[in-house]
Amino acid sequence: MPLLLLDLDNTLLPRDAAFRAWAGDFLTENGLPAGDLDWLVMLDGSGYVPRSTVLGAARRRYGIDRSVESMLAHYRDGINSHIQCPDSHVAALREAREAGWTLGIVSNGGTLPQLEKIRLTGLAPLVDGWVISEEAHCLKPDPLIFEIAARRCDFRPAGDWKAQTWMVGDYGPADIAGAAATGLRSAWLHHGRPWAERAYRPTVSAPSLPEAVRVILAAGEHPAAGRGFAAAAAGRPQRSRGQLAIPASRLAPLPVKAAKVVQAAQAPQSAQTAQSAPAAKAAGASLAQQVPLVKARPLAPIEPAQARWGDAAAAAG
Repeated sequence: MPLLLLDLDNTLLPRDAAFRAWAGDFLTENGLPAGDLDWLVMLDGSGYVPRSTVLGAARRRYGIDRSVESMLAHYRDGINSHIQCPDSHVAALREAREAGWTLGIVSNGGTLPQLEKIRLTGLAPLVDGWVISEEAHCLKPDPLIFEIAARRCDFRPAGDWKAQTWMVGDYGPADIAGAAATGLRSAWLHHGRPWAERAYRPTVSAPSLPEAVRVILAAGEHPAAGRGFAAAAAGRPQRSRGQLAIPASRLAPLPVKAAKVVQAAQAPQSAQTAQSAPAAKAAGASLAQQVPLVKARPLAPIEPAQARWGDAAAAAG
């Protein structure tokens, strides 16, 4: 039973669309120019700019006589009222579940806002576990957060857990770099963008979550298909390893040194893939017989009960 880890904002949930809807409401409620919508969206930076920076700039621009803390509370209520998980994403998760995959969410962000999104959008019963950077005290791309996710999902593979795990996300420096640093295969949701990073690349690329899941499930049935940049639609001929599902002309070429680094990083994984099934089975029948998922350093002070969905949701109110 392989493991599929997924980013939350702009992967499982269309976060940017929800922000744009909130920003429109904010301008209307305060009698502000509707033409400033694009200014707010630009300042937001797809959520990677701190909220205090975005709201503080808006407060000064419009002379709003409210504290940033008050505006932040209003923002969180407003954006979560607009966010929802598309039916096609729900169907993709169910398809992966029916195919025997364990599912987990790995998200950078504040614990309560991210947990509220998971609960309000109905994602909680669709996955086996989650980890959010604030409560875990570590951020993607740190490999530790992916190891915590595997443990939270109670993932117990026969063999190396990394060889049986995929990470799906839209943000290269966190999702794809984190997967590469951890030794996981990855799917990048390009959303129409070209790949810009030089030191690392995703295993596959796809325009949407449902298509990425289909590619990953196909790679699970045919492991060799997931080693390079795979075709992002069923029925396409398999490309040679190292190619993208998006046109190669849209990619910046890897410099010689970076290419050597990538090849060196991929070599152990390729050797592991070539291992025969009997040998992999003999590598260990239980997680206790393998290398621990968590590094030998203290984890965040989280009670064991919070690793379960019900208890975590109740704690958040």
